Amino acid sequence: MSATVLVQLGDLFAPIRAPILRPKAPSVLNTRLAPSPSARRPGILAGMDITEVILHQHAEQRRMFTMLEEWPRDDEDGLDALWKRLEILLEVHAEAEERFFYPELVKLGEGAGDADSVEEEVEDAIKDHNEIREAIRSVRRCKAGSEKWWEAVVEANVANSDHMAEEERQDLTDFRQQTTLALRHGIAVQFLRFEAEHWATGVDPVDKEPEEFVGDNEPS
Repeated sequence: MSATVLVQLGDLFAPIRAPILRPKAPSVLNTRLAPSPSARRPGILAGMDITEVILHQHAEQRRMFTMLEEWPRDDEDGLDALWKRLEILLEVHAEAEERFFYPELVKLGEGAGDADSVEEEVEDAIKDHNEIREAIRSVRRCKAGSEKWWEAVVEANVANSDHMAEEERQDLTDFRQQTTLALRHGIAVQFLRFEAEHWATGVDPVDKEPEEFVGDNEPS
């Protein structure tokens, strides 16, 4: 027999009949298909994918540029500290991509999105990295919080935003379409280990020649 629940709506009371829930017999199909805990989580890094790692770090980069924009303009020390953290994030991220992600994309990709070929999308990405490094150097030459500093920060933000959008539309899509999850997992482990080893001090930024980079990593 159902229970009557009174729900108050202002000065009105409306009866609602709550159904009696009876336990269902377990589904044989669901029982057979449900993965065991060990199958769902074979290791603490289970399911990690380099394309997802890069996307996550793109979101963090966007968030930190937003933090800079909303930071008190008269807190020059705070702006300088926040920028230095973002600078390390940008440079370490770019170097890790060039060491572990892009060499594999050159070998296995075919081009995706609005890229005509994998060579085009990778050359564009390396060129973007060089432009981002130059924008970072421009910020470094200015006094934190000054007008020139803010102009350089905006230039870095524009260069990085354009790069991330193109990379997400082309390179990451291409890599997901052409590779296995096992490979993407293995690259993610190498990528994150390199970053963890360099988060504290950063890396020495080195520009790469786009066509030479692609040529050096093409399959022989």
